[in-house]
Amino acid sequence: MKVKTNCVNAPVWRDINVKSRIPDSLKMLEELARNIWWAWNDEATEMFRKLDPELWQVVNQNPVALLERLSYEKLEALSVNKEVLKEINSVYAHFQEYMNVKIDTSRPSVAYFCMEYGLTHVLKIYSGGLGILAGDYLKEASDSCVDMCGIGFLYRYGYFTQSLSIDGQQIANYEAQNFGSLPIERVNDQAGNPLVIDVPYLNYYVHAFVWKVNVGRVPLYLLDTDNELNSEFDRSITHQLYGGDWENRLKQEILLGIGGVLLLKKLGIKKDVYHCNEGHAALCNVQRLCEYVESGMSFDEALEVVRASSLYTVHTPVPAGHDYFDEGLFGKYMSGYPQRMGISWDDLMDLGRINPGDRNERFCMSTFACNTCQEVNGVSWLHGKVSQEMFSGIWKGYFAEENHVGYVTNGVHFPTWCASEWKQLYGKYFDKNFMNDQSNPTIWEAIYNVPDEEIWNTRQVLKKKLISYIREQFRKNWLKNQGNPALIVSLLDKINPNALTIGFARRFATYKRAHLLFSDLDRLSKIVNNPDYPVQFLFAGKAHPNDGAGQGLIKRIIEISNRPEFLGKIIFLQDYDMKLARRLVSGVDIWMNTPTRPLEASGTSGEKALMNGVVNFSVLDGWWLEGYREGAGWALTDKRTYQNQEYQDQLDAATIYSMLETEILPLFYARNKKGYSEGWVRTIKNSIAQIAPHYTMKRQLDDYYSKFYAKESVRFHALAENNFVKAKALADWKENVAEKWDSIKVVSLDKSLELRQGNVESGKDYTITCVVDEGELEDAIGVEMVVTYTTLEGKESVYSVTPMKLIKREGSLYTFQLTHSLSNAGSFKVSYRMYPKHEDLPHRQDFCYVRWFNM
Repeated sequence: MKVKTNCVNAPVWRDINVKSRIPDSLKMLEELARNIWWAWNDEATEMFRKLDPELWQVVNQNPVALLERLSYEKLEALSVNKEVLKEINSVYAHFQEYMNVKIDTSRPSVAYFCMEYGLTHVLKIYSGGLGILAGDYLKEASDSCVDMCGIGFLYRYGYFTQSLSIDGQQIANYEAQNFGSLPIERVNDQAGNPLVIDVPYLNYYVHAFVWKVNVGRVPLYLLDTDNELNSEFDRSITHQLYGGDWENRLKQEILLGIGGVLLLKKLGIKKDVYHCNEGHAALCNVQRLCEYVESGMSFDEALEVVRASSLYTVHTPVPAGHDYFDEGLFGKYMSGYPQRMGISWDDLMDLGRINPGDRNERFCMSTFACNTCQEVNGVSWLHGKVSQEMFSGIWKGYFAEENHVGYVTNGVHFPTWCASEWKQLYGKYFDKNFMNDQSNPTIWEAIYNVPDEEIWNTRQVLKKKLISYIREQFRKNWLKNQGNPALIVSLLDKINPNALTIGFARRFATYKRAHLLFSDLDRLSKIVNNPDYPVQFLFAGKAHPNDGAGQGLIKRIIEISNRPEFLGKIIFLQDYDMKLARRLVSGVDIWMNTPTRPLEASGTSGEKALMNGVVNFSVLDGWWLEGYREGAGWALTDKRTYQNQEYQDQLDAATIYSMLETEILPLFYARNKKGYSEGWVRTIKNSIAQIAPHYTMKRQLDDYYSKFYAKESVRFHALAENNFVKAKALADWKENVAEKWDSIKVVSLDKSLELRQGNVESGKDYTITCVVDEGELEDAIGVEMVVTYTTLEGKESVYSVTPMKLIKREGSLYTFQLTHSLSNAGSFKVSYRMYPKHEDLPHRQDFCYVRWFNM
């Protein structure tokens, strides 16, 4: 018999998780690592770095992974090192002092829903501006000690990691997150088992685990469907941010809105205000309506209560950017909800339509949010105006500028985005209470007392840090991509730490116009190769995997950057994330932004740069329209010269070149005997003193409280008092007015012959008297005169709205009168508008019944 020389069975492996055994003297490190507080406290991140500087970089600056990877021997050595223990105890004492401050219960409590959160590069649950804003918001909520919690998703893969092929093609890499190595903790039930939220879909349930991120004092709860309780089709709901088809998007929005409210209910959390940050979370109001109806209310009564306690913030400036769902797809998952709410399917669909009853119109999440939230806001002054126009079709009978859509201009979380060097400088010269009063302009004026040389040197230190980082990243990426070594060496040699450095980093959508700079390559070449005024441009950003135009733009920039005349002068930095963003917004000299106006809802990257002495050069759009001050940065006009966008792009590009050549570069290089530009430092100081205090997240949070949260909370509690007696009475009143609306009669409208003929004199008073028969209604109607004019652009706009005063009542006849004059001569239109009035209505659009009349 021949004996076999090889006989092996397949190994049977089993995963085991080996946790570091932390010595008792270092136990507080685990608590610190599991609270994102470290992400905006430099002393904490520096403490973690010092534990093992080399390993800190290997684990991508993740404290949880650092503690897992530290050897037992290393931990034992650290546990008896007196200097290390002294620093750890100091940081932990600061953390404890911060955490022990009581929550401010005098301000309304808030549940904040968002699809993404940018808290740290370690936690990949964000893609761009919306997520960064939400992350900053929770951090400031923590710093301001307000009662807030966040609801979102724990994505298995998150948004993609970007790499670039040798020819500049974007490669999207989806890398799974190891939840055990993240600064999060699983939420368990009372028995110690993972808490599960059962969310109804079709005729089955999707089961979501719950994780918590400790954002200082604020909890952020994250839903996770990637577990064995779900089918493979549902496990993927929380795999990718903005991935998959429209069906997956709907499933995600059901989970965020409906699942988010179910999560809060299971945790026993009730808030005064429910804030939908974008339309993705709008379905939270479906679940809230169901719960109120199932408690015994009618749908109309429930809607009063839900609407009074809901706020919708829109970040999108064009209708095409909102989420729309075909009725068939929407019905596939939502058909069971109308019965629970006590309404018909058509009623639910109509809540998501601008034109109720139009069966060809898809269900829009943003329209549904507008119809179920008392307050709606844009994210800058201009975006508020754009949003009024965008949503005006929902509230027919009122002109866009009359509707209630407001705005809160976005800000940035100062401790997160301000470099430690600037924090030290501010700490040295600013009022000691600065961190608690960041939006106080008087405090920021102290920047004028800082010596010019100190400002200049701080900027140079941060620029050198950025250049070193870029060089290191290019070396790493060259090894990965096996690129041409001669090209890399030449590029690294040509990067100039003394050159004026301009940054352009953002999502690569075509409206951002990253291509603008390359409109005239010959002229650009002359600018970047001027030996007296060297300048270099740094680009970074991701294009959505389905955005071919955006990816093509990245490829084009890479191609241009590899040309000999642009090598080392035009540089594209791959995989734009929070870590790279912090380097860029603190290291460049100028932050450039060139969107097509008015498509930049707000933008916040320039605000981050602002906090670091970086000067803005941008189109007057979004926040910069409000922020720009002469002598504190540069602006491209908000006026449009050409309707043809290509011509407008060419003009804007020529303006950029000209301003660089004649204003910006000469100012930067006008050096004094000490080697710095006094004019440039003056621009930096003006920028910091005059603009920065108005764009902190502290100011943004305070604005939300003063403009929306406070008044919504007051009204909600008034409606909810005594078993919702006011809500029920208001719902009854609306139903009564709606039933009798068509029976109201305008009996007469008396006005002078001149008014009837349409020939009036400016400055002359005219009296108008109107008699209305309200029938069975009781003082439920208001009447006003509306005067409009046609703008130079051909748009009809409101000139004045003048209420008519009730002067007499006889039975059901109500007599209204006003005396009015027009102060301007010209061509106008006049009409009269009747509307329902009630002291408990928050605004006219809450009950949007309108009848126009004239005689």
